Amino acid sequence: MPTGKYRENHGMTGTRIHNIWRGIKVRCYNPNSKSYSHYGGRGIKMSSEWYKSFLSFNEWSMKNGYDDLLTIDRIDVDGDYCASNCRWVDMKSQQNNRSNNRLITFNGITCTEAEWAEKIGVSKRALNARLVRYKWSIERALTQPQRKKVGGHYV
Repeated sequence: MPTGKYRENHGMTGTRIHNIWRGIKVRCYNPNSKSYSHYGGRGIKMSSEWYKSFLSFNEWSMKNGYDDLLTIDRIDVDGDYCASNCRWVDMKSQQNNRSNNRLITFNGITCTEAEWAEKIGVSKRALNARLVRYKWSIERALTQPQRKKVGGHYV
């Protein structure tokens, strides 16, 4: 990326959105960042338009759903930070789009373990135990109802 000395005068230094923009640059381009190995070290970059101009990033953000309660998410977790690969989402959506999520396909539908747990009404911990500890089949793990605790006992 170009490292020219041009500085924008936008008056937004220190705002949440400016800090997000700076954080992306650090993750992608600073080898001393603790997150660099997961981003820049894997070849993930920031579009040159955003890299060169916070105002460009800010304009895209405001037109694409930025809110103080949302976080920036790369749709393709192996892709770059750019307008066609980014979106503003809540933390639940962000967590379901991680590269280390366990994906489970059942009846032609693929979801993360957490998404399946929510769909079938069991805790993520219970679903994980069914699959890993008890070695249930995916079908059994996703179709057997969770036992109810009544008076300290499961029924």
